[in-house]
Amino acid sequence: MRLKRGFFLRPAYKVAPDLLGKVLVRKYKGCTLSGIITETEAYHGLQDKASHASRGRTPRNSIMFDQGGYTYIYLIYGMYYCFNVTTDKKDIPSAVLIRAIYPLEGIDKMKKLRKIKDKNIHHLSDGPGKLCQALQIDKSLDRIDITKSDKIYITDGGVKVGKKDIHKSPRIGVDYAGEWKNKLWRFYIDEDCLF
Repeated sequence: MRLKRGFFLRPAYKVAPDLLGKVLVRKYKGCTLSGIITETEAYHGLQDKASHASRGRTPRNSIMFDQGGYTYIYLIYGMYYCFNVTTDKKDIPSAVLIRAIYPLEGIDKMKKLRKIKDKNIHHLSDGPGKLCQALQIDKSLDRIDITKSDKIYITDGGVKVGKKDIHKSPRIGVDYAGEWKNKLWRFYIDEDCLF
């Protein structure tokens, strides 16, 4: 079952761990590409110096200020896309970065899209840039309502993840964020809890 609006109308640091075990689904050229979400990061509020919203509302980040349940996609290093889902209520800038998935459907297609032959399927999508390449996520999917879209959405059809299975750590690549770099807002699960 597709996740509904209410799931996303909470702070990112509450939504992020709850997304673990859910399934990210991408419909691409007649194919279904999907995977279990295994790693997320939360970015919440104007005070969060690691968040794009810390500098205020801009044309690029304005979707973060909308209500939860929209895609927020941006380019990093001029070459890799990152896929985020907005969270919380309108005017509270909040989003969750989906950092990794464990591939389920369309694995051969994902390999072709990423141009790899690696037999370890986790390497297909074990990072935000790789994930976007494997699922063909780019700016054309920015600002889409994932509670209604047929192109990309998240379902509850994955695995049940217990609190004891969730690991927390500081977010990756935010050393510039002062004390906010130490927030334990990166959440992940080990592959062995998927089986």
